[in-house]
Amino acid sequence: MLSLHTIKPKSGSTKNRKRVGRGNASGHGTYSTRGLKGQKSRSGVTGLKRLGMKSMMLNIPKTRGFKSLKPKAQVVNLFNLNQFKEGAKINQKVLIKAGLIENNETPVKLLGDGELKIKNLQITGLKNSIIKDLP
Repeated sequence: MLSLHTIKPKSGSTKNRKRVGRGNASGHGTYSTRGLKGQKSRSGVTGLKRLGMKSMMLNIPKTRGFKSLKPKAQVVNLFNLNQFKEGAKINQKVLIKAGLIENNETPVKLLGDGELKIKNLQITGLKNSIIKDLP
């Protein structure tokens, strides 16, 4: 019966790998089928050169620069804080519940866009000097 574990390749379709450098009795010792001198007999030919892919590698556009590992700050504007009550305590957890920021890991920056109509907000855990100027 034919099943996955009984399938075999057709005879003659696969060849055994040539084992070179395993002694002179094997017939492929000493020079290991490389001949005597010359560039091809030396070690260290790269795979790309051997496959003729060097020109292709040179033509492919390379990625430039680097991607910064420093996390980008999440932005909250002053007009976003108007949805809270007067005297409310505002931190990252409260902002996540309100849907103003996405996560607790990256820093939060408070920008001065808009006007804050609420007074006595207790803000903790946010970056910016604008917090000092709040009413």
